[in-house]
Amino acid sequence: MPGIPLGVLDLVPITSGSTAAEALHRSIDLARQTERFGYSRYWFAEHHLNPGVAGTSPAVVLALTASATTKIRIGSGAVQLGHRTALSTVEEFGLIDALHPGRLDLGLGRSAGRPPQPAPDAPPPFEGLTSNGLLIPARFSFAHLLGHPRVALHQRLLNLPGARPQEYAEQVADVLALLRGEYRSPEGVEAHAVPGEGADVQVWILGSSGGVSAETAGRNGLRFAANYHVSPASVLEAAEGYRAAFKPSDELDRPYLTVSADVVVAPDDAQAQELAAGYGPWVRSIRTAEGAIPYPTPDEARRLPWTDADRALVADRVDTQFVGSPQTVADHLERLQGATGADELLITTITHGHADRVRSYRLLAEEWARRG
Repeated sequence: MPGIPLGVLDLVPITSGSTAAEALHRSIDLARQTERFGYSRYWFAEHHLNPGVAGTSPAVVLALTASATTKIRIGSGAVQLGHRTALSTVEEFGLIDALHPGRLDLGLGRSAGRPPQPAPDAPPPFEGLTSNGLLIPARFSFAHLLGHPRVALHQRLLNLPGARPQEYAEQVADVLALLRGEYRSPEGVEAHAVPGEGADVQVWILGSSGGVSAETAGRNGLRFAANYHVSPASVLEAAEGYRAAFKPSDELDRPYLTVSADVVVAPDDAQAQELAAGYGPWVRSIRTAEGAIPYPTPDEARRLPWTDADRALVADRVDTQFVGSPQTVADHLERLQGATGADELLITTITHGHADRVRSYRLLAEEWARRG
């Protein structure tokens, strides 16, 4: 589509039979390749205690990737502020910006937050096909994970004993103040993050609903990333909540939105469906709190036990993964962009074979360029 850039979101997946080191080498190679294909951004997610994901520290992987690329914007999608401080975040990204100025996106996300509860008088959420054919599935409930022992362990290992996470909107405000060199403590004491202060970074907020993340992005006049690939049921709410809260800032005079999508592209629909066979079991491992398993081959995925309960657990994600030929997937992406009004789209792709993953991004870029 004319004027709609594509970016990359990378979890640094570890595939079955491989290692974290191999996953990192492949992600750095993919960043080089997608820069050549014309993608506008390359973001790294942050996940912990997942056997199948090596992306535990966006800042570290970004520093490695910055040295391997030349012009593509690189960033976090997102730093989890729930177990970090504003100062540590600004200093980490300031270090990278000092050597690679003008290329960094600082994507900020929440962690360990409870899903927002709708107001008692709120209308029922939209479910079904939008007017242009985008699927908005039924809402997925994470209630079964609240209080889960592995979720509790995750928080215990990531947070200092007795530490109280800072309120999210306040923490984002501190990040912005440190970047601008305007931070003052409640007692009036100045703090200056060096490196970090004055860093030439774009600040983004990532969110899955129209709640505090969307509102924080809007009120501060920041860019916002809505997660269709994580929470497809609430993507419209997230986009609408962000726009409703938006106030112009020195950086933006209007809302600016990117929307993520899970994608697998191959020369034809049948090949793409085969490459995507491991996606359901992989999502299941995340949603049971097992932690993302090493991404399986199609044959390994078919040998895994699979029940109706498993199918229901991952249905919203599997049904909204865009899988097929370049034409099929580009059609889906056009519907996503049209329904959300996104200014950019953020593509995340996982396949077992690295060459298949690289080809998926290449085929999509070529088809997108033809349509532009």
